[in-house]
Amino acid sequence: MNAPTLTSPVHGTSLLLRKERWRGLAQRSTARLPAILLIALLLLQWLTGCATSKLPTNVERPVSTASAPVATAPLVQLAQARKQKESKAGAAASGFMLLTGAQTAYGSRLSLVEQARHTLDLQYYAIHADASTERLLVAIVDAARRGVRVRILLDDFHGTGRNALVMRMAFVPNVQMRMFNPLPGDRENIVSRMWHAATDFQRAQQRMHNKLFLSDNVMGVMGGRNLGDSYFGNAEANFIDADVLVVGPLVQDLSRSFDEYWNNERAYPVQSLIEKKELDRMRADFARRDEAASDSDSGSAENGDAKVSDREGRANAAPLQDASAAQNTGGARPMPPDGEPRPGMKDAVTQEQRAQAWNMQSLDLAKAPLIWGNAIMLADKPGKIPAVDAEGNTDPLTSHASARASPQARKTLRGENDDDGESGKKSAAAVAPAPVQPPDSVVDGLVSLIDYVNKDLLVVSPYFVPGERMMETFKAAVDRGVRVRILTNSLASNDAPVAHIGYARYREQLIRNGIELYELVSDPSNLRSALGMGSTGSATPQAQRVMLHSKVLVLDGRLTVVGSMNLDQRSKLQNTEIAVLVRSRKLSAETTQLIEQGLTQGAWRVVLENDRLVWKPPQNSDLKEETTDPDTSLPLRMMLKLIAPLVPDSVL
Repeated sequence: MNAPTLTSPVHGTSLLLRKERWRGLAQRSTARLPAILLIALLLLQWLTGCATSKLPTNVERPVSTASAPVATAPLVQLAQARKQKESKAGAAASGFMLLTGAQTAYGSRLSLVEQARHTLDLQYYAIHADASTERLLVAIVDAARRGVRVRILLDDFHGTGRNALVMRMAFVPNVQMRMFNPLPGDRENIVSRMWHAATDFQRAQQRMHNKLFLSDNVMGVMGGRNLGDSYFGNAEANFIDADVLVVGPLVQDLSRSFDEYWNNERAYPVQSLIEKKELDRMRADFARRDEAASDSDSGSAENGDAKVSDREGRANAAPLQDASAAQNTGGARPMPPDGEPRPGMKDAVTQEQRAQAWNMQSLDLAKAPLIWGNAIMLADKPGKIPAVDAEGNTDPLTSHASARASPQARKTLRGENDDDGESGKKSAAAVAPAPVQPPDSVVDGLVSLIDYVNKDLLVVSPYFVPGERMMETFKAAVDRGVRVRILTNSLASNDAPVAHIGYARYREQLIRNGIELYELVSDPSNLRSALGMGSTGSATPQAQRVMLHSKVLVLDGRLTVVGSMNLDQRSKLQNTEIAVLVRSRKLSAETTQLIEQGLTQGAWRVVLENDRLVWKPPQNSDLKEETTDPDTSLPLRMMLKLIAPLVPDSVL
């Protein structure tokens, strides 16, 4: 159902949306903070006298690896049967389904959990303590109780306040949980955490941005989504995102990448960072605060408790059982994600949100429309982020950027056949060689592939800060006749306004170089259908805003890339990322159709007229042409101009 538009974008935004944008600007993570704010944090630390702590040393990390697919497992049998019946792309081919809508994205993960028999491996940048996550974690606990080995690897940046309650999963039998690149400090005290982030700025701003959800080492989901309401159409402000369901041999490559991170010295078992009794105390504190805050709405709270009570026994995980039942203000509220901000939301998880999460249907994996093709994985290595020495201090010399690719990557990308098994004229995407040596990063590898594009390049990157090398690559592509189209967030749809600074620096030159540039219209009533969130997705009735979060490239209509990376300097230099590259004309055509629909129906076309930027509205819309960033306030635009000189591309 389309959400109502609060106000016409032509005449400005509502007070609520303006508050959300200002809140987003004010609450940027340390990784996007200008130097002046870091100085303020240092001063705040001096004034408050927060105690200094360090990470634990001599931590035990039992080594474990992904198990080989077990032939009798239902998912393994299903994958083999479908491949034998449907695939014409050879023994190494895998099946793929693009997941753009909330229902398919959530339902696929739910099915992977419900049908797992041996292993579940989850690797995420952010897992939010909310209604959508609650249901998934309850299902994961059920899986662990029936004997499934569960490993959860989570970047530590969000391990404060209510989100820290997710760490209670580490104390569920048959579940192991590790935090990647943790920060010391009190998990209830944002000031303490920010102090340590400020004093260890380089390591703190480098985050594990990978997203994997793997079941029995034969099926999995990877892409741009974290776990939380705003990624599944269940919040006031929702991300437009894209994942891909992967079935077959490529999942084993993804598992090898997971293992490399899981067994790395930068991954700390939760038990080495916090005790269960401390998490229990935090949960009890939040429950008491929630109960006091919800007294004025006791009827709603009682209904919510009734709905939850019948699941209480199943969810000893219940990391979120108490926290999300009536999640009102109070306590240490988690900061928005670094480099991937969380939309501004009300503090309370409503009964409507919980009902929507529990009404989501599992995806029927036997009927999911799969496209079979050869593919490779490209993943940054964990050593891109510095480690901690024996004394608990960051050792910058331990940081070495490099990426790994699937075995026989060159052969896969240069293969003679596409997904239908028929040979065709080789385009750039078909003949583009994988590098002899692994690239420094996932982003470097993808930029290198652009050098081989002959006709058409589509790029979707929510945060787009190209830098000089990418600018040269895009210009060279246009000069040799390639049509280059790029979709990114507008300032209005960008939940990280500071990140928009880096993009704005290059915007005019991109257009002069011949790139067709598009920016998302932040209007949920139009965009959910235009960008794949309509019939396959859902959103709460109160949804008021959408933001682009998909990371997708299509090269020459033959090669489709889906991953966690943005084409910006943060993904290139700071964060670790992962991507899959699928050589399939059919998948590329499907992806291209979806993107082009979004360009024409849900995005501003940014052009130069008389040396001035002009925003052309989408087709068949009631929007008017604009000469400044649409649907934004003058104070916001002025503030960004003022702080722009303080913010280098490398931290955006």
